[in-house]
Amino acid sequence: MPPAPPPPFYVITGGPGAGKTTLIEALAADGWPVVGESGRAVIRAEQTRGGTALPWADRLAFAAAMLAQDVAAFEAARSRRTPVLFDRGIPDVLGYLLLEGLAPPAAVHDAVARHRYAETVFVCPPWPGIYATDAERKQTPEIAERTCDVMRQVYGDLGYRLVEVPRAAVDDRVRFVRAAIGAA
Repeated sequence: MPPAPPPPFYVITGGPGAGKTTLIEALAADGWPVVGESGRAVIRAEQTRGGTALPWADRLAFAAAMLAQDVAAFEAARSRRTPVLFDRGIPDVLGYLLLEGLAPPAAVHDAVARHRYAETVFVCPPWPGIYATDAERKQTPEIAERTCDVMRQVYGDLGYRLVEVPRAAVDDRVRFVRAAIGAA
């Protein structure tokens, strides 16, 4: 028996500051079920509780926390019958570890293999015109660009079809994603 097709879960990935979260928020306002980025959620939770699972304190613990949150979100979304859009996916954790020069634990490889998204993965390319740092995003524009390159490599190596989201007004980006999914 052939493996079951992946659920209609679409990932929007790329480097930090490329407009992923703004796009996800606009898609949510348009009525799409969405899952927020785990990295920002982990950072907020760790800062609130005084924890160290932070990218500037304990990168392995940060990756483990993101992985746990991403797997839980994937599993929670399984009951949906409609497409779900994810602000980053489980392979982003693999990309983060590779970007940081850390050996990905077996649990990361296992989670990536067991939780497949739809074949199409949307990539928001670096966009210097909108890039800004904040309390949770401390990367330089150069690191943001390298992050996007690593995410392209990871998703491509995993057999996903990468579709670059155009640098355009948010409404145009929403229409682009809708059309690519076949829901225009």
